[in-house]
Amino acid sequence: MTEQPTHTSYRELVRDAEPMVVDEQHIDSAPRLGPDSLIWKFYGDYRVQLFGFQRLAGTENAVAELAQGVTDHSIIFGDFLGRAMRTAPPVLKAVYSDEPYTWGNTVRDFHKNIKGEMPDGSRYHALNPELFYWAHATFVDQILYCTDTFVRKLSYEEKAQIFEESKIWYRHYGVSARSQPQTYDEFVAYWDGMLDRFAPNKTLTYATGYIRKGVPGPSSVPSPIWTVLAAPLNGYIRTMIVGTLPPQLRAVCALDWDERRERRFQRAAATVRALDPLLSRLPTRIRYAPWAAEGWQRVRKTRT
Repeated sequence: MTEQPTHTSYRELVRDAEPMVVDEQHIDSAPRLGPDSLIWKFYGDYRVQLFGFQRLAGTENAVAELAQGVTDHSIIFGDFLGRAMRTAPPVLKAVYSDEPYTWGNTVRDFHKNIKGEMPDGSRYHALNPELFYWAHATFVDQILYCTDTFVRKLSYEEKAQIFEESKIWYRHYGVSARSQPQTYDEFVAYWDGMLDRFAPNKTLTYATGYIRKGVPGPSSVPSPIWTVLAAPLNGYIRTMIVGTLPPQLRAVCALDWDERRERRFQRAAATVRALDPLLSRLPTRIRYAPWAAEGWQRVRKTRT
């Protein structure tokens, strides 16, 4: 592993478009996450999954090379929700299954043929380490941000632990970690630097259209009626979903925000956090996404 790239070296490395796959020689003894990890505890929690979906998708696709890959190869423009549902299970299973390396390699192999040219003629490849790690970093950020905002406030030590665990998670994919930050503080600096790379693109404009224009209604409901019916939902989205986005992402997506909405968002987030003692008592199958719940149920059976 090498030190994290500077802005200049990131551009040079990512546009080399060289896939760098690595293989674990002894999968059975390779490190993996388990029920004692904070990532297991928080990642599959519905609060992290549901409140964090737009932050995850938006930050991931705000970097030019990744957005170009989506534009060139994804069916997001015709099946946005379907793509999300096909992506979530393998990634969750790369954490919670009893075969995390198998599922991690499956996720990696989905990206083998995702490559092409940028508008300026340079190339990109999804398995280039800088690009693949950025995608992984957005999941790490999702856990850190959404846990701290909607579950409970994390200590610095807990954030550092989640980052250390994320290095094991990334290893499951079998892609070079040459640009992976080595400490939590380095990750924060890396993240802040990547936010400065955000730029408008077709994928972002499409994926956030429902926020600017409102959620589209069923064809059977007249437009004026749907406008009234959908008003509470659109108000929720424009506060609680837009509120999760970094300011740089709101800017490139042309999403309105102000201090009044920020205060409303922070009050609502604090209310959700206050409910954590109650929500934490709910059954696993209610608190966690199905693929995470399966992992919890499996380890509990082995311990009884």
